[in-house]
Amino acid sequence: MKEQEYNELNGGDGNEALHVDGMFKNWFLEYASYVILERAVPAIEDGLKPVQRRILHALNEMDDGRFNKVANVIGQTMQYHPHGDASIGDALVNIGQKELMFDIQGNWGDVRTGDSAAAPRYIEVRLSKFAKDITFNADITEWQLSYDGRKKEPVTLPMKFPLLLSHGADGIAVGLSTKLLPHNFIELCEASIKYLEGKNFRLMPDFPTGGFADVSEYNKGERGGKVKVRAKIEVVDKKTLAIREIPFGTTTGGLIESILKAQDKGKIKIKKVTDNTAKNVEVLIELVPGADPDVTIDALYAFTDCQYSISVNACVIVDEKPLFLTVNEILERSTEKTKELLKRELEIKQADLNEAWHFSSLEKIFIEKRIYRNIEEAETWEEVISTIDKGLKPYKKMFRREITEEDITKLTEIKIKRISKYDSFKADEQIKGIEADLKQVAHDLEHINNFTIAYFQMLLKKYGKGRERKTEIKGFEEIEVKQVAATNSKLYVNREEGFFGTGLKKDEFVCECSDLDDIIVFTRAGKLMISRLGDKKFVGKDIIHIAVWKKNDERTAYNMCYYDGASKRAFVKRFNVTGITRDKEYDLTQGTSGSKVLYFTANPNAESEIVRVQLHPNSTARIKEFEFDFATIDIKGRGSNGNILTKFPVRKVDLIEKGKSSIGGMKIWFDQKFGRLVNEEKDKSYYLGEFNTGDQVLVVYKDGNVELTNFELTNKYDMDDIYTVEKFYPEKAYSAVYYDGDNKNYYVKRFRIELKSEKFKSPIITEHKDSKLSVFSSRKEVWVKYNVVKGKNKEKVEEEANLSALIDVKGWKALGNRLTQNDVTGKITEVIKAEEMPDEVEMGTTIELSVSPSASKKGNQGGLF
Repeated sequence: MKEQEYNELNGGDGNEALHVDGMFKNWFLEYASYVILERAVPAIEDGLKPVQRRILHALNEMDDGRFNKVANVIGQTMQYHPHGDASIGDALVNIGQKELMFDIQGNWGDVRTGDSAAAPRYIEVRLSKFAKDITFNADITEWQLSYDGRKKEPVTLPMKFPLLLSHGADGIAVGLSTKLLPHNFIELCEASIKYLEGKNFRLMPDFPTGGFADVSEYNKGERGGKVKVRAKIEVVDKKTLAIREIPFGTTTGGLIESILKAQDKGKIKIKKVTDNTAKNVEVLIELVPGADPDVTIDALYAFTDCQYSISVNACVIVDEKPLFLTVNEILERSTEKTKELLKRELEIKQADLNEAWHFSSLEKIFIEKRIYRNIEEAETWEEVISTIDKGLKPYKKMFRREITEEDITKLTEIKIKRISKYDSFKADEQIKGIEADLKQVAHDLEHINNFTIAYFQMLLKKYGKGRERKTEIKGFEEIEVKQVAATNSKLYVNREEGFFGTGLKKDEFVCECSDLDDIIVFTRAGKLMISRLGDKKFVGKDIIHIAVWKKNDERTAYNMCYYDGASKRAFVKRFNVTGITRDKEYDLTQGTSGSKVLYFTANPNAESEIVRVQLHPNSTARIKEFEFDFATIDIKGRGSNGNILTKFPVRKVDLIEKGKSSIGGMKIWFDQKFGRLVNEEKDKSYYLGEFNTGDQVLVVYKDGNVELTNFELTNKYDMDDIYTVEKFYPEKAYSAVYYDGDNKNYYVKRFRIELKSEKFKSPIITEHKDSKLSVFSSRKEVWVKYNVVKGKNKEKVEEEANLSALIDVKGWKALGNRLTQNDVTGKITEVIKAEEMPDEVEMGTTIELSVSPSASKKGNQGGLF
């Protein structure tokens, strides 16, 4: 279109300048507003986008109780929705897969596998009873003309349920988006009831795919919040893992693809992935020989779609404007809207009942007082109306409203057959019934809050069965990526030339590592460099030490003796390397020409060393050989010069013996929340003790098995199966009370655990299927409390027993002695005597947390139940 023609069409004279920026601004704003209001963002009133609302309205128009072909529903909806059949079909399938508003037949696809629905001509749908109960009421619906003016459609539907929070919503508009997660049907109803009762409530998402969810950062669904979701992975055996539930928003196919990609990149080591999903999800992962199932599970969470975060953004349309709310605010507004709609329905019902009472009373008087006979002589219609009105005049005061001509007209329409068969008693009963209904409606209106509560209770009772929570809410521990990354690379070094990397396969092999690892390198010249693993990297000639480096590692200490080229003296130093800049060279000597390293070791637990120092034979020193203990100097930073070892020339430094750790053992806590070992105190954790090389963790299971493990922080323990976790002391005597399924009696035993190998379960009770562990303790004096049945009257008597008095320490496979000769009833519990509790609980003591909250000043020293 020419500029002049455009201006003339828009009211100009054809000679005005056309401002494109103004046109763009106005048109863009109109387009953006249209997309926000009419396509992408749901309305707060009914929780629906326009296409969803039009689908429900079209289905309601078509409803005759039978199923309709989806293709027909799409066609019906196109009378109201101007954007084509594809968008309608997608939205319809999306609602149908949630199985709340629709009854469906045919192949509607599967959100778990990503399979799409069959063609619209092959699948059928109708409104569910729930949808009919909560959605439609023409009397309280506001209407508007459809896009072409031929039909009427609802502005919003009278939704009497927080459907938006139940279904969730996802939409991208111009300049903003919305992301609302689905919530549990039962919990929504219960939250609405709590809100109406003035109580606090909490809403958490619930996903149809199940899995785990960490809602610690959900922030009530407010903009900026997020939810971490995880697959539910089980250990089938040491060689196989099974994914039983997948994270929301993923499919089994996408999940398997992400696992295979992680395998191709070397992040995880697996043998095979098999998808056996049918009625239930089952993805089997076969591990390579030697792979740790727990570490592999962590790696799956770290490197695949088995775990990811969903950002939430609760944006809805309120008064024709987008507004960001929390899910609590959405539920409160929805509940208030439901109360308002119920009130309007009651008011309409009250008006209908009043009309019914009015006409029933009119009819009763008209027939019983035989007023109809008076119109036999009337010759005109006006005279008929006047005669009836005159006949009703004595009774008008008893009516609740004025008798109109329309009322009289309705009386004239009563057939003679009805008059002849009129039953006065039935009429009175009918009027009494109407009056009772009016009284109930008036009561409900007066107590509309309680009526709304009863409404949600009705929804719970009628539709809540089978809609229990599917997603388990739990906190997720942070996974250290480098700790769980598969050792997918091999590190090689050429010490003489100063190269390291994965491509030097003809040179010296150092260790297996991950491509995420950093490598620390020390050279004879006293230089240090840390660099990311690569194919081939140069760091400096004459490499004396190379290893995988752990950031913030304060336990590894380096013992070094070096010659200073300027002062001609030998120095000793001990240092950590906790943080550096990659690929930067650091000098560990004083930086003078001719300096070199004479002795160097890396000690993972900060062990000290005793070394033999041999001086040069030509030196003037009287003593040519002496010993030096590195324990006599402190561990400092890598930049320290160190202490003077000798001012004479050193010929050689040799190791005599390794010393003890200078910083003590590693302090370990057990985190009950996540079932992990941690090296710092956390909420719901208890202290196990200090662990040195060779120390082990004792795991006691509820089924009576025990197991020894190392104290690696990657270890994971199933909290559902564990009785207690504590530090293992080989010489300590442990006590146990158990029920023997063979003899049907309770037995006591005291023993030392004689397990040799780690990660091997062995029973400490009999292996009968009915045998069970009741008490396990590592205390010196163990008291238990229990009830026994005595006498002919079967009287219950409480008894206490000191286990150390009942039996001596015997072999750990011994049956033990009977606890009592009487029948034990109820639970056996350990009793902690106050006089036996020292100020500091003895290391390695089991404390029964469910019985006694006592703890040491440094934390609980053992067990959980």
